[in-house]
Amino acid sequence: MEVDTSTLIFAFSLTLFAGLATGIGSCLAFFAKRTNTRFLSIALGFSAGVMIYVSFIEIFQKAKDTLVDALGVYAGYWTTILAFFGGMGLIALIDKCVPSFENPHEIHKTEEMDDPGLAARFNRLYRMGLLTALAIAIHNFPEGLATFTIALQDPHLGIAIAIAIAIHNIPEGVAVSIPIYYATGSRRKAFVWSFLSGLSEPLGAVVGYMLLAAFFNEVVFGILFAGVAGIMVFISFDELLPAAQEYHQHHLPLYGLIIGMIVMAMSLVLLS
Repeated sequence: MEVDTSTLIFAFSLTLFAGLATGIGSCLAFFAKRTNTRFLSIALGFSAGVMIYVSFIEIFQKAKDTLVDALGVYAGYWTTILAFFGGMGLIALIDKCVPSFENPHEIHKTEEMDDPGLAARFNRLYRMGLLTALAIAIHNFPEGLATFTIALQDPHLGIAIAIAIAIHNIPEGVAVSIPIYYATGSRRKAFVWSFLSGLSEPLGAVVGYMLLAAFFNEVVFGILFAGVAGIMVFISFDELLPAAQEYHQHHLPLYGLIIGMIVMAMSLVLLS
């Protein structure tokens, strides 16, 4: 399946944008005096709504249609289902391999930077900060491949997914920068590690494309699409919504989720 250079560059640029949002989170941690928990809660819920809606309504359906056309109704449908849950299994396995005390989705707030008591604790946890950055990099790798693959197939849909993933990467940047800042006293080091953890998303796009470029065809695209849908549904329920509820009561994430679904639905209608 031939992909022109301009489409490749556009898809990679979207993936780079989504990944580098961890750097935005790091900057917010340094320069914001207080965490706007209401905004973060709604934003994370919004991101989950976009990803859940587009996964079930658009991506899964495209994957099924593509695989049914290529393999037939029975084989195409079952391949779609297996790839969908295979995507969930992949991201769940990655999540399982990250020790819980180094969970990159542990909630942190910018107020922690003004707490001297926490500073002493973080001085003993420099290793945890680095491992958090590594854990986020591992999590972001398949997300990068997902964003890249979607953008190759549907650039308009790729934009929506890149924005949703960027929103969910911002708190991850905060989670990396705070412990490293306390451990080293260096904003520069904290920003660099946060920034580098996000680079795994474009790296995932490059490595994934290099490995699969020779085999790209309708079947491979269909399997990747179904797997991407599974990955994004898992991320939404396992990471985004729980994180949103940690920042604020459950009503705000729910409102954000519904708004995200509505915006995604309207954008799909307008772009169709």
